[in-house]
Amino acid sequence: MATLQLYTKGASVWIPDPDAVWVSAQLLQDYTRDDKHVLLQLPGGEEECYPVAAPSDLPPLANPDISEGESDLTALSFLHEPAILHNLRVRFLDYNSIYTYCGIVLVAINPYDQLPIYGEEVIDAYSGQDMADMEPHIFSVAEDAYRTMMREEKNQSIIISGESGSGKTVSAKFTMRYFAVVGGAAQQTSVEDKVLASNPIMEAFGNAKTTRNDNSSRFGKYIQIGFSRKGAIIGANMSTYLLEKSRVVFQAPAERNYHIFYQLCASRQLPEMRSLKLATPEHFRYTNQGGDANIPCTDDVMEMERTCNAFSILGRSLLIHIKMKELHLFLLMCFFSTKLAGVLPEQQMELFRILAAVLHLGNVNIQASGRSSERSYIDADDVSLAIFSKLLGVEAAVTAHWLCHRRLILGGETLVKPISGQQAIEARDALAKHIYEQMFKWTVHRLNAALRSQLGRTRSFIGVLDIYGFETFERNSFEQFCINYANEKLQQQFNRHVFHLEQEEYEREELTWSRIEFSDNQQCILLIEGQLGLLDLLDEECRMPKGSDDSWVQKLYDKHLTGRGHPHFRKPRMSNSAFIILHSADMVQYEGGGFLDKNRDTIFEELVNVLKASQSELVAELFQQQGNKPSVANGSVRSGRRAHREHKLTVGFQFRQSLQLLMDTLNSTTPHYVRCIKPNDLKRPFMFDPKRTVQQLRACGVLETIRISAAGFPSRWTYEEFFFRYRVLLHGCQGSGEVQLACRQALPQLIPDPDQYVFGRTKVFFRAGQVALLERLRAERLRMAAVVLQSWVRRWLARIHYTRTLWATITIQRYCRGALARRLALILRYTKAALVIQKTYRMLVARNVFHLVRQAAITIQAFIRGTLARRKYRLLVEERAASLLQARVRGWLARRAFTRFRAAVVFAQCCVRRRAAKRELLKLKTEARSVERYRELNKGMEVKLMQLQMKADQVARERAALKESLRVEREAAANELSALRATIQKLEEHQKRFTARPVSILSEEEQQERRRAEEKAARELLQLTQEVEALQREKASLSTERDRLSACLLQQEQAQEALVQQAVSRATAAVRVELDEERRKHQGLLREFTRLEQRYDNLREMSQLTQGYGRTDSTQSLEPLSPSPQSLSPFTSAFPSPEEVRRISVTSPSTETRVWSLETSMDQLMNMMDVTKKAAVELKEEDLAHAYDVVRVANKCLESQLQSQRSEWEQEVEMLKCQLRQASSGLSAHQQALLEAREQECVRLRRELKGLRSTVPIRRLLTQVFPSTFLTESSSSSSQQKAASTTGLLECKKRDENKLIKNLITDVRTDIAVSLPPGLPASVVFLCVRQADCRGDQTSAYSLCRAAVTAMKTALKKHTNDVAMTALWLKNICLLHDLLNQHAPKQVERTFNNEYKHVLCIYEGMKGLLLSFQTNDPEEVQPLNFDLRDSIRTLSDLRIQAYQQLISIPKTQLQNFLASALLEGEDVPGLKPVGSRKRAGSEPRTARTDAPTMASVLKELWVLHDAMSHQALHPALMEQAFHQLTYFISASALNSLLLRKDMCCCSRGILIRLNVSQLEEWLRCRDLQTEGAVASMEPLIQAVQLLQVGKKTEKDAEALLQTCTALNSDQIVRILSNYTPHSDLDEKVSLNFIRMVQGLLKGSAHAQPLQLLLDIKREFPVTFPDATPPVVRADMLVIPDSLKISFIRRV
Repeated sequence: MATLQLYTKGASVWIPDPDAVWVSAQLLQDYTRDDKHVLLQLPGGEEECYPVAAPSDLPPLANPDISEGESDLTALSFLHEPAILHNLRVRFLDYNSIYTYCGIVLVAINPYDQLPIYGEEVIDAYSGQDMADMEPHIFSVAEDAYRTMMREEKNQSIIISGESGSGKTVSAKFTMRYFAVVGGAAQQTSVEDKVLASNPIMEAFGNAKTTRNDNSSRFGKYIQIGFSRKGAIIGANMSTYLLEKSRVVFQAPAERNYHIFYQLCASRQLPEMRSLKLATPEHFRYTNQGGDANIPCTDDVMEMERTCNAFSILGRSLLIHIKMKELHLFLLMCFFSTKLAGVLPEQQMELFRILAAVLHLGNVNIQASGRSSERSYIDADDVSLAIFSKLLGVEAAVTAHWLCHRRLILGGETLVKPISGQQAIEARDALAKHIYEQMFKWTVHRLNAALRSQLGRTRSFIGVLDIYGFETFERNSFEQFCINYANEKLQQQFNRHVFHLEQEEYEREELTWSRIEFSDNQQCILLIEGQLGLLDLLDEECRMPKGSDDSWVQKLYDKHLTGRGHPHFRKPRMSNSAFIILHSADMVQYEGGGFLDKNRDTIFEELVNVLKASQSELVAELFQQQGNKPSVANGSVRSGRRAHREHKLTVGFQFRQSLQLLMDTLNSTTPHYVRCIKPNDLKRPFMFDPKRTVQQLRACGVLETIRISAAGFPSRWTYEEFFFRYRVLLHGCQGSGEVQLACRQALPQLIPDPDQYVFGRTKVFFRAGQVALLERLRAERLRMAAVVLQSWVRRWLARIHYTRTLWATITIQRYCRGALARRLALILRYTKAALVIQKTYRMLVARNVFHLVRQAAITIQAFIRGTLARRKYRLLVEERAASLLQARVRGWLARRAFTRFRAAVVFAQCCVRRRAAKRELLKLKTEARSVERYRELNKGMEVKLMQLQMKADQVARERAALKESLRVEREAAANELSALRATIQKLEEHQKRFTARPVSILSEEEQQERRRAEEKAARELLQLTQEVEALQREKASLSTERDRLSACLLQQEQAQEALVQQAVSRATAAVRVELDEERRKHQGLLREFTRLEQRYDNLREMSQLTQGYGRTDSTQSLEPLSPSPQSLSPFTSAFPSPEEVRRISVTSPSTETRVWSLETSMDQLMNMMDVTKKAAVELKEEDLAHAYDVVRVANKCLESQLQSQRSEWEQEVEMLKCQLRQASSGLSAHQQALLEAREQECVRLRRELKGLRSTVPIRRLLTQVFPSTFLTESSSSSSQQKAASTTGLLECKKRDENKLIKNLITDVRTDIAVSLPPGLPASVVFLCVRQADCRGDQTSAYSLCRAAVTAMKTALKKHTNDVAMTALWLKNICLLHDLLNQHAPKQVERTFNNEYKHVLCIYEGMKGLLLSFQTNDPEEVQPLNFDLRDSIRTLSDLRIQAYQQLISIPKTQLQNFLASALLEGEDVPGLKPVGSRKRAGSEPRTARTDAPTMASVLKELWVLHDAMSHQALHPALMEQAFHQLTYFISASALNSLLLRKDMCCCSRGILIRLNVSQLEEWLRCRDLQTEGAVASMEPLIQAVQLLQVGKKTEKDAEALLQTCTALNSDQIVRILSNYTPHSDLDEKVSLNFIRMVQGLLKGSAHAQPLQLLLDIKREFPVTFPDATPPVVRADMLVIPDSLKISFIRRV
């Protein structure tokens, strides 16, 4: 009970609630012992009076904030049900953490969602880590079991239990997957694949849909995974318990039968399934009782395919479904194993026939006959019976007979008795259950045979128990009784183990402890399995001839209710056929009906004999094996010999025996517990139902663990942790030198009751609630310290305020006095200024008056004089006007008289002419009437027409002449105008000179002439001005149009260029990405090929050891088997290389025959596969045929893959073409024309190039024209080339080749090899190859090159952990590859270049130039005569392997201490040391003197850098290597940071940032920051920044998103959730802030669906730079004598 001092105002407590089980409330007043109630405030603001009759009735207290979201429930201050439930809810809903420790138990809540926390990167992060350092996880439990097994060499068990649908099977899968990865199964065997392949089979045959789970396991499973001495998985074994056979014949509403039946019905349309005569599940009685047969989001056809694939993996067809990259190895396994265990394809169909027969058996119509229905019969034409008999290969009539009859043996006589219809139906259902049970056992047996170890004796094992949890339904029967009985046994074992661990903890800490009382369920177990218990009475009732369920229940009442009665047994009030058992988890009522039949599991012997006689081999095998075991109970009447041991054959007895064996196995191992919790029944993701959760916590023993822990000392702190947390309570303790002494001296003063705590050797233990009391004292001490600090600060502030006020007063006074003095001085200054202003003003006024009067007088005089002048001028104008009027009038009178006279003369002339015209008209009329006149007129018409035409031409010419004259006149007018203007200007000047002279009056004619000239000039000037303006406007418009068109054209060209550049850049980027991906895949295949080669060597060594042979040298296993240049690996001769596969179709008959043929002899086959004859003597011909089928199917798979890749490539090409057409459709006409012109130019150039390539006839013609020249130059050129090529080389004789390879590569000592000049072995080998090539010795060149490559590969394998030697051979491999590639023959290119030069010579006509082209420069690269492309290709792959090996060595070294060095290195000076609290029950930390630091990491990088620099490797290659290593370092550190809650704090972030800065500085000093080496550490740097920035306001959240661009949403939320402050100056991140960040992340780029952890196994593809190798000559090499290769001769 918690101390009453904590029940004060403001304390948080828990009160019961009908909906939420427990709700939080707050005390509104202090509690005293006399109070009968406490006043509480509910979360909604309501007040409630909680009754308290005694202090023990007080509501449980809530834990302090420091325990919010604790990863271990036993570390809570208050251990009770509401605290456990609240902590689980917070971790599950707020932190999305589904795992929580509860002492030694891992509580796993099913999230009903896919979480990214089970990848290989998570496995790597948990591998080798302490359970207390990492966040709770199923991998942490598996790692603890694995490490304990390896350290103590003791068997382990992981017990996974829980309700149906809580995730037990998934947890077991992840556990086995973890063991497979850390146990090295991927390098030795395929046991993990087989175990995982068994899961679909066991789920199909043993899982079914229930009301609580769509995939409920209806059996228990215990898998023992065997390990070797080195910790590698070498085998497995599976045991099953209590299959629910009654489900085969009966299903409750909304439930289904086993999945396999529905999978078969869904696949009935397949060709191989049509012979089973199946229909829909609704058609069969055994599958239609539950109603709807469909499961949401489940495809039974796909599940059937998974089941068949799993069968195939475990059978002979394993080779067909395996990856092609492991085909070689598995073919070898076929040869080394005489018979593969598993399920063969034909046996699969037999299984399906048996399952279909069970379905048809349920549809057999059994009819009753007789008066009292005492007989039964089956129609002879029953279709279901006929199908059943045909599928099982039995006789229909015999089966029908024994279904309706029973054989009795009485007194030595055999009688056949008919049975009733109900009994016949029961016999039919019993037969169906028995058939399914036997088939299930046979399947498990075959799976165990496939999982059995083939590689030696199992040293130790880890068992994974996937057992059903406690079950209680509305109607509970025999199955629930057995399940709950098993859970009682497991709960007892669990309670005792928890108590044992508590006892060990107290003994290790040397505590004086008293026995802890815990609830032992031994009485409940004795009620079930004890003498005259429920199982004994059930077996006894089964032996009774007329035993029944009611009589058995009555015996239970008589035995366990009479007298004192059993405390765990009760009788229901309203039933006489049921009973109640008070289990440790809950009270369960069982219905007695059906207990006897299910316990007997009766099957008639006659029906079993019918099945034994089946024509089906599998059916006969099932029941023949069953007949050899005493597991079949006869009918109710049996012989005496079998009746004596019938009690051993009941289901209850067998289950009790198997359960006892399981308990013995678990007791002999170290158990680890996983309790799976189902958070809700709706299967919704991250939905928490407190009622269901509490029910399961009570049933699975978690609360019992808490109770046992609370009974002792649940809160445990190391002395260091206690000192740094409660240092403020320890008076007089300033340093941490004597931490334990300080704690021992201070605790009695803090907690007066010595029974509430105890001191251990390394820890201090507290009772429940004492940590909360210490937290309260600490808070009070901090509050008092804050009050003292506040008082001193306030005093200081008041003094500062007074000082400032005094200083301000004096200052104000000084300023006021100064202001008054300045004001007086200002007044005096103003007075003097006023006098001066008055004097000046008066002077200005008088001056202005004077000037005003003077100006007025002058103005009046000016106006008067102007008036007089204007008056005189008007008089002169009037006189001039009068003279003009007189002249005009006189002229007008003279003109009028002249006009009248001229008009009279013209009138008289007109009258005379009119009279003459009339006379002429009369004459013409008379002449017109005559014919001759008409003729004359007609004759003249043609002449007139000609004249008119000539006249028209003349008029046109005149018009043109007039236009020309007009132009001339205009020019003359312009000239005249300019002359007139000049004259006018002269006149004006003349007039100005003689202005003083009186103006002479011009004559009237001169004035008119002058006026006309001016008017004419003005008109012409106006016209010319208008024309000029029009031209200027036209010019401006044309210029504007030109600029617009130019700009438009330029814009279109720029847009087109941008489109083309974008298309080219996109295409280039796509090609580059595709190239990187292909390079990565290729390098991954090479890495996998290296691994398979190692596996091949291991298997061959094991096979030789088993056959009695010793170990062979690794170099011998790699020797070529034939002189072919392609046989560089043990599989090359039997299987094509990847390059050959790409060049040759895999479906080609010739290729298939070459790869594998049935006609190949055994000796040739063994030679190709490098198998000893003695190891292959027992091989059968059918194995060879099966291997041939495997390769043929593999070829088909490769063909389908190539076709799919080709189709994808064609689709990409079509898409690029469409994009090109769309880009070209937007071009303008001009640009289209330009593109067409460019295309035509390209076509023309191609034609010319084609013409140049076909210049062989020209060359022949030149040879005929200049025969002597060509012959002479060719001979001289060849002689010079031969002379140049045979100098500066090394010659090695044929007999010394092996010695050269051995001394130079294979057996060279490490110290000698490291001291050699970079690339010396490669240079020597190349010069020897060149010399052999120049001699024309093709065999020597091939053999020497092949031997060198093989030796380098052997040297790499020999020095797999030596950085210097690996770098040395990487340098030599790269150099030899570059040299061979540089000197490779290029016949086509050389021919084309020579022909092109000849054509140029013909065009120039220069004979000398032609001859010069035939000569060769002595410095030019001379090609090899023989083709070594296979060796070059092998070297290309080998250098990739060497690079990968070089990178893997520092990776392996860094992996052991990288996380500790980067995250737990030396503390930053000035910061408080950060320590993490370990979970309860964990061992205390021991101080390490050799703890790794950042210097250790830099040391490993130094080693790699020195090795690569010493070998003068290319800088680009070094940058790529360190890019890979920095990514590995960053990913490993970030993964550890995400999984370790104790590392997520500000001080730790500063330390990590310091270490990362050291790494960055180290890279920057060596110019290695390019190629993404520094950029790869950006996620870690941003994660560290996230630990250091503010995390409170919305601005902080927005700034956080802008900073953490390299982290995804899951990583950001995980770091914020794990943030744990280690000082009082810091505080945890609030849930509101986390939700705010999550809301912002949904709409940002961080919301992309990425995994939580980084993949530390990611390999960046390496690109070797295309550098020209240096010139290698023998005289340039310095060969030391230590190599002992003096037998080679310099040439």
